[in-house]
This record gives sequence, structure tokens and C-alpha cells, in this order.
Amino acid sequence: MTGAEELLKEIKRIIKEETPFARAVSDVGFEGPNVVLYCKDLAPLTENGDAIRELAKRLRKRVILRPHPSVLLPKEDAERIIREFLPAEAGVGDIIFNEDIGEVVIETEKPGLAIGKEGTTLRELMYKIGWTPRIVRTPPIKSDLVRNIRLSMIHAGVERRDILRRIGARIHRARKAKEEWIRVSTLGGAREVGRSCLLLQTAESSVLIDCGVNVASEERAFPYLDLPEVDLENLDAVIITHAHLDHCGFIPALYNRGYRGPVYCTPPTRDLAVLLQLDYIEIAEREDKPLPYEKRDISRFLAHTIPLNYGEVTDIAPDIRATFHNAGHILGSSIVHFHIGDGLYNVVCTGDLKFDHTRLFSPAAHSFPRNETIIIESTYGGPQDLMPRRQQAEEELVRTVLETTRRGGKVLIPAFAVGRAQEIMVLLEDYHRRGELEGIPIYLDGMIWEATAIHTAYPEYLSRDLRELIFKNDQNPFLSDLFIKVAGANQRQDIIEGEPSVIISTAGMMTGGPVLEYFKHLAPDPNNTLIFVGYQSEGSLGRRIQKGWREIPLKDERGRLKEVKVELEVKTIDGFSGHSDRQQLLNYLRRVRPKPERVICVHGEENKCLSLASSAHRMLGIETRAPLNLETIRLY
Repeated sequence: MTGAEELLKEIKRIIKEETPFARAVSDVGFEGPNVVLYCKDLAPLTENGDAIRELAKRLRKRVILRPHPSVLLPKEDAERIIREFLPAEAGVGDIIFNEDIGEVVIETEKPGLAIGKEGTTLRELMYKIGWTPRIVRTPPIKSDLVRNIRLSMIHAGVERRDILRRIGARIHRARKAKEEWIRVSTLGGAREVGRSCLLLQTAESSVLIDCGVNVASEERAFPYLDLPEVDLENLDAVIITHAHLDHCGFIPALYNRGYRGPVYCTPPTRDLAVLLQLDYIEIAEREDKPLPYEKRDISRFLAHTIPLNYGEVTDIAPDIRATFHNAGHILGSSIVHFHIGDGLYNVVCTGDLKFDHTRLFSPAAHSFPRNETIIIESTYGGPQDLMPRRQQAEEELVRTVLETTRRGGKVLIPAFAVGRAQEIMVLLEDYHRRGELEGIPIYLDGMIWEATAIHTAYPEYLSRDLRELIFKNDQNPFLSDLFIKVAGANQRQDIIEGEPSVIISTAGMMTGGPVLEYFKHLAPDPNNTLIFVGYQSEGSLGRRIQKGWREIPLKDERGRLKEVKVELEVKTIDGFSGHSDRQQLLNYLRRVRPKPERVICVHGEENKCLSLASSAHRMLGIETRAPLNLETIRLY
């Protein structure tokens, strides 16, 4: 008997002997990390919500109910009851049935009203219709991507169920290792920014933390995966800390190479990752660059993704539990806490973090149950990396916009579609509401509109202040008429030739995308201004312009290289970054609880990683490391 079979046998015994709903459960199984109760009678289950919660607490696992086909109402009747039963104020939209697993996905404008206190409304609804209801938020901005992801997950019902069962059997296998050791290997992103990838291994399990690409480099674009210790067939899990390409851009390539295991991330990270990965391969195709994977590999990634919310403690391997916490960097970004063994060791991996209030997010979480080793980013870990106060940066940006437009110029802001673009949008909308940017159109080009739509689908991941603005004051800044979506090349030309305006466009480092079209035409005019509000990686066009290059070779409409003279004003306004500066990083390490025994500094240029590690050692008096790529550090 396998470990999973033995555990299921014990769960069945508990249900049979210690719960009031034993007669209603026909079978028990695993789907990924979750326990699934297959139900032949819903009444005892819906009447004993507290007992189900107690079972989940005892098992330390999420419990899901799957109804037997015999209890399902016809879809037409079920939809009628759903619309009649749920409060009108919930704003029920599309209702999509998944017959393969007896689930109905219900889109609502206000999910809380549809769920009810502690899920009471949903349990009563399930009893009435037989189907397991799953509530999702209707995006206020229509998002084809969000809808396609939801539909693909539904249409892959049987395939996904089989995938989850296979994953569940692997997670709950019996432990075989007789030794106890833990180590972490750097496969990318050590003493560099880009292609972040860490391999966390125990004697029993192996987990990949991020797997990104360096879009600014062709020689060092991908992580070091062709190593003996990187065994994709026996890899237990992949964790995505957040959706930027330098952390998730190479994950579909794992499926291209044969990986068939799970990927864990937050729901918005999943959606944003798909958006950015699709754009990544489309740009590669357009520029005739070799593709590391195909679109079908993104579909495989999606089918194997298990979304987790902040605070959900989840088994990802026989001896590893993972919990996501807010990182404050971008929508859905996570600090990941790994609890290894039965109290053996704990590792915290920050991913990219912001330990400060921003307009979009609350500061990164800094309190954990236990924490022996912390792996922290060092993007701005150098001695000179001190950012101005956020208010100072905001005032400078608004002042620059006003000065530029008054002299008849245009403001071009290269922005990452995810994170910086929305931060700037919320800022400009606030000043516009105050009457300070009246009459200045703001154009959004590239993936920014779709990424913003995804932000509107997950407001629970935004800061408390922004949630209150959206829910209590009914003022969603993302829905403002101030923002104009750029439809295509013809409108782009009209904007270039038109009145003074602000243009927020991808890509954030000017490595491709529509921002280059604007730059070609706006660069020769000194009345215009180019504003950098985010990190510019070494080797990127943005970094070259920051360094003062006055002639930039770019391809024209016929594909021929042409020198573009840089006469426009170039400004870098620090303070908008989704990364913490040096002082915030050190403050984070000072305040993180419990105090770690070891700090490992990654995700930064060499001098910044070394400097942060040195300063952390002097400040905390503990072991600190700034490893090179391909180093392995034994943690236990």
C-alpha cells in the first residue's frame, strides 16, 4: 500500500467514525494538495459546515466537495435557481457548468454577497442545485484573457482532474529518505538581475523557486537547467513568486522539456504570467528570435497550475509545506515560507519585495512562524541605492508632465505592463481628480490595458486604501475616462502628431514593444520628455539612454537600421520602483521575525549583492552569503 493509500484509509476512518456526515460520502480522494469528498447525499454535508471545517483543520488540508452525478439538477433549472437565490446586489453574470466534475462557476460583481458569512450561502445553494458552486469576480474591465483562462480550466475538466490526482498521489507518497539535509542551488539570478531560478532540495524532495528569462541578454537569457541535479521527472513542484518574466518567463519551457508536475502561485500571478509569456513568444516570433517554447507549452503550464491565496498552508511535497505572503511588489507577488520536515527547518524566499506603502499595495509581510534562512533580493542593495520619498517622486513626475505639456511636448513613460503602469495610472488619476491635470489625455499602449483588467479582477490583492476607494467610495481609478486605450498603429500615429499628452507604453526597459515606435518619432524633439520610472537592466536600451547615448540605432518601417538622435529631455524618477531600496532592505532584515540565522542575497548586480550581504552581516551579526550562479549552499 502506498503512502497516499494509507493516508486515504485513515481519512476514511475518521469520516466514518468521527463525523456526522459519513453516510453522505461515497468515496475520498486527493486532487493536488486537497482532500476531495465524493458526495451521494448533500443534506448532511450542507447541514454540517462546522464539522467540515473541523475536518479540514484536523487534516491540515483544504476539503472540497464533489457531488455524484445523480444529485445534479438539470443545468437550466440550476441556473434559474442560482439567479433567483443569490442576492440581486451580488450582480450575477455568466454561469458556466462543468459537468465533468459537477462544478458551476458563477461570475459576480460582489463575491462576498454570493458566498455569505463563512460560506453559508454557498452551502445552501449547493444543497438546492446539487452542483458545487465556485464564485469568481466579474472583471469591471472586460478581459478576454481572464475569460479564456477560466474557460480553459473548465473545458479541461477531466484532464485537469487526472493531473491533480496524479499530483496528489506524489505529494502524499510515503517518505523514503533516511537522512535529513537541506540545500539550495542558484541556477540563475545570483549576482545578476534576470533569469531568477533556485533549486531547494531535501533528502526527500526537490522544488524549483521561479524560472525566469533575462530579456535584456541573449548570452545569459535562460537558467542553468542542464545539470545532473535538475531532474524534471522527479521535481516535486515549481513555485512562482510573481509574474514578471525574469521570474516566470521560462516555466513553459519546463513542460516543453517533459516536466508534468504542479506550479504553485497566486491566482493573479497565474493570469499575469500567461499574459506576459504569450507576449514574450509573440515578440520573439516577430523579431525572428529562437523560441524556447510554444503556445501549447503555456497551455500545459496553465493546466498544471494550482492557485493559492495568501495565508493558505499547503503541502507541496511529502516533507515540505509552502505558504504565500504579500510581497508588496506587484499584483499577487509573494514571499514564500517553506516549512520543511516535522519542524526541522524553515526557509523564507522573498522574491522581489517592497517594504513600504505604495498606492497599489501594503508593505511586504515580515512575520513568519519560523525562519532559519531568508533568501532576499538585492536589486537596490548598493550603498548609493537610496530612493526619494514617494511623495517627492510623485510631485516631480506631475511637475514634469505639466512643464512638458505646457511647452507643447509629449511625455513618454516606458512602463512594465504589470506593476509600474498601474502605479502611475493611480497617481495620475488622483491628481486629475484634484483638477491638476485637466485636459491632458493619457494613452495606454501595449499590454497595459489587459494587465489593468486583471488588476480589476483581483481587488482583494490591492492595498487597504485602494480597496476602500473602490468598494466604499465606488471610485475605481482604473475605470476612469481619463485613460484612453490605443487601438493600433493608425491611432499611434495620430497620437504622435497630435496635441500634448502622456503616453504610458510597454516595454518598461525599451527592449521592444510599441514604446520604440513612439521613441523613434518623439526623440528628436527637445520639447518632449522621456521618463524612466522603473529598473533598467544592464544591456537594455533603457540603460543605454540613461547612460547618455545620444544616437540610438533602431529599425525603421522597412527593417533597416537608422540612427535616431536623442534630443528630448531624459529623466529618471526614482521612488516608483516596486523594489525596496537599500535602507528598506536593511530595515526589512532588521524587522523580520523571527530573526534568521542566515541571509542569502540574490537578484542584484554583483556589487549590490555583496554590499547588502556585508552590511547585513555587520548589522545582524549572523552568516550572510552572496552566491554566484551554480553554487550550492547547505542549509541543514
